[in-house]
Amino acid sequence: MTSCGKDWAVGLIAAIKDSKNHVISSDIAVVIPDKYPKAKHHYLVLPKGDIPDIFHLKLSNLPMLQELYLLAQNVIEVKRCHMDDFQIGFHAQPSMQRLHLHVISKDFVSDCLKTKKHWASFNTELFLPYQDAYARLEMEGCIKPLAKERVQELGGSELICNQCEFVAKNMPDLKRHLYDHWMEKQ
Repeated sequence: MTSCGKDWAVGLIAAIKDSKNHVISSDIAVVIPDKYPKAKHHYLVLPKGDIPDIFHLKLSNLPMLQELYLLAQNVIEVKRCHMDDFQIGFHAQPSMQRLHLHVISKDFVSDCLKTKKHWASFNTELFLPYQDAYARLEMEGCIKPLAKERVQELGGSELICNQCEFVAKNMPDLKRHLYDHWMEKQ
């Protein structure tokens, strides 16, 4: 398996136990850098409690979710960045074994952003913004998975820039375009 494979999926558990990985921590959760960042800034906020994924959340987890979000906001401040430049949320189709909240800059300039699947996981309904996840859990008592057909459909979505109307032909085309956006802001 490659370095971006299943080893990291279970490696989150080891990563949160090693304080050298912590950017910020609290009694309830830790923030670590994503080992394979898909943008200039990409962090994971993980509860210390063993919750496999968003589908195992219950109403009683709402206070913990609020703590995760506060830590997400805090890491953005610590890195001297602006909230408007980030998206905070969960993968609606988690691939890693441990609940984790993504804190990711919207530039998506990274060598680790390689596939259409990577792009779709952050720029379609496959990314569930924190506020939506919280509201869904509060109103429905749980978060349900997307239908397999919908996941497949979203995975095959066009590569539409998250900052303008540009539609890329392929990932290299999108990555060049995103890099140009990022350079304009420098």
